[in-house]
Amino acid sequence: MKLGYTIVYVESVAKSLEFFESAFGLKRRFLHESGTYGELETGETTLAFAAHELGDLNFPGGHVRADQSAQPLGMEIGLVTDDVDKAHQQAINHGAVELAAPASRPWGQVVSYVRAPDGTLVELCTPVGG
Repeated sequence: MKLGYTIVYVESVAKSLEFFESAFGLKRRFLHESGTYGELETGETTLAFAAHELGDLNFPGGHVRADQSAQPLGMEIGLVTDDVDKAHQQAINHGAVELAAPASRPWGQVVSYVRAPDGTLVELCTPVGG
């Protein structure tokens, strides 16, 4: 068993892809012609976005929409970078909301948190032990 995908349900797949491309320099793998599903190049595990309408089909009982939640959901996307300060500011410049400014952790990492315009909680961090 291995982790293959992380899929975030969002209002606009195209806008989410655009944010992650412009804010973090990630490359688009594809956007389905329907506009309801798209993926980014993120290494071995794929970061994908799906439209809320697909979530509604998959979960007949409904689902929590991150962009409509007053607080961030209890899960995050972790992006590893050597320059957290730069990535953090770039995210804010592209519409993210700061939740926690870059700070050094006792175990040696620099970590910050932003909330993407689609509601996704994003941790920006240096490599562990780096």
